[in-house]
Amino acid sequence: MRVFAWFMLLIAFSLACMAVFTYPAWLLLHPHFSQWPFQRIGERIGMLGFLIGFLLIARRLRLGDRVSLGFGAPRNVYLREYGIALVIGTLTMALVVASMMALGLLDWQPAARYGAAALAGLIGARLLSGIAVGLIEETALRGVMFAGIQRESGTLIAIILTSIVYAATHFLGVAHIKASAVTPWSGLAVLHGTLRAFENPLGNADAFLCLTAVGVVLAKVRSITGNTAASMGLHAGWVWVMLVVHGLSRPNVASPLSFLLSHHDGFTGWLVLAWAVVLGWALARFYTARTRTLTGAST
Repeated sequence: MRVFAWFMLLIAFSLACMAVFTYPAWLLLHPHFSQWPFQRIGERIGMLGFLIGFLLIARRLRLGDRVSLGFGAPRNVYLREYGIALVIGTLTMALVVASMMALGLLDWQPAARYGAAALAGLIGARLLSGIAVGLIEETALRGVMFAGIQRESGTLIAIILTSIVYAATHFLGVAHIKASAVTPWSGLAVLHGTLRAFENPLGNADAFLCLTAVGVVLAKVRSITGNTAASMGLHAGWVWVMLVVHGLSRPNVASPLSFLLSHHDGFTGWLVLAWAVVLGWALARFYTARTRTLTGAST
């Protein structure tokens, strides 16, 4: 568990950087960039701390090579598999959304304010967000962390631990602090706001279990294929559709089945958990067969 411990220390380090260095950074930056809220500076400092620590840990644990990062396949193969997975991810998440619509779980009134140009802009921007999220999270979790834990403790442990971490990171929140209310202790307030969702674990159990299951699906696909092309493409497609739906709709709280969507984000929950089980089984079979075909074709 040495590799896993290093990554837990990295997360703790990035949170500590946020708590300690946000106020000094705000004093330096606010006079020149007053439009940047205190919490935004804190988020960037936490990300910078994570990036620096990530690079140091990857080098120390010999996880900085292409294979450990998840990019071990030849470029043309990687891009092809990524594209196929992006299409699969988009279509399968569209099925999930269709089931939500059939059950009356979504209210589409917000979509009325979008014209054709605005809708196209929303779809394009959300696609870029999905690609970015897939790249960052898959490289960090199903790339370096997965490779390190798998090498040390085996594939099953790597799937479980990376999936739990993946789920937990989705509960990191944001504390909004006005410039007039900033004090030397505001860094701790940002840290508290970031971790606030963990104060009510039972209230978020449906979303946590759902996201853990999604993490297991992605990690299983990564373990079958031996790289992150498919998991990254699936991830990007899922996030793309989810973000578009977030922009065009809201949960229908009046529905008697509204409990199927979590209070955490109005999307994940018991319904998506059930879909994750079904899709996980189907995707595991698909990528097992596909990997055998690709392996046979290359020999």
